[in-house]
Amino acid sequence: MSLSYITALHEWVPLAEEGNADAQNNLGVMHEEGLGVVQDYAEAVRWHQLAADQGNVYAQSNLGFMYRNGLGVVQDYAEAVRWYQLAADQGNANAQSNLGFMYRDGLGVVQDYAEAVRWHQLAADQGNVYAQSNLGFMYRNGLGVVQDYAEAVHWYQLAADQGNANAQYNLGFMYATGYGVTEDYETAHMWFNIAASNGLEKARASLEEIAGMMLPHSIAEAQKRARRCRDSHYQVCD
Repeated sequence: MSLSYITALHEWVPLAEEGNADAQNNLGVMHEEGLGVVQDYAEAVRWHQLAADQGNVYAQSNLGFMYRNGLGVVQDYAEAVRWYQLAADQGNANAQSNLGFMYRDGLGVVQDYAEAVRWHQLAADQGNVYAQSNLGFMYRNGLGVVQDYAEAVHWYQLAADQGNANAQYNLGFMYATGYGVTEDYETAHMWFNIAASNGLEKARASLEEIAGMMLPHSIAEAQKRARRCRDSHYQVCD
């Protein structure tokens, strides 16, 4: 156990036992992720629940995640929605993004694409990378909005620039097909390359496929651009 975790436990346990909601949520996170303690989802739920019942927005969002995934509790989408909703109504971007996902896929609620877009938009406007990527998906497929490839590219780009592999892959697809942008195999190759390097397996097949349609010097340039993009932490990806 690192000294930082020992210090955190030493400080947070007494506060949490006294009813401090922030400390309770923090202990929930530590047990959820096994940070300084043996991973214990049931114990994570216990601490998140105590904090959430006090209105702690982070604990409410975290509790929604636990119910959605059945971690430490019986999986219950409706209960996940309830906790996400409480946190989302307080402006928590993670909860808003996750609530959008629940509406998109009809998990615990009646499927409603327009409502999904509304929650994704609120989270995306706060810079939430998952909401930005999901909003790109909604615009690309015309779900809850008028189909708009250029708008899809806009949101994929914002998420890709934050390192989201799915958005990077989808941005590559848009450049490969010319949806919302001028068709550009070199730029598509660059984004597929980056997505693959971030562990997205399906990007590898797309990378090989588009390489088969490019000249060697274009592939070399795309690889050079991908390295520059990664090295600059997505600040220089032109």
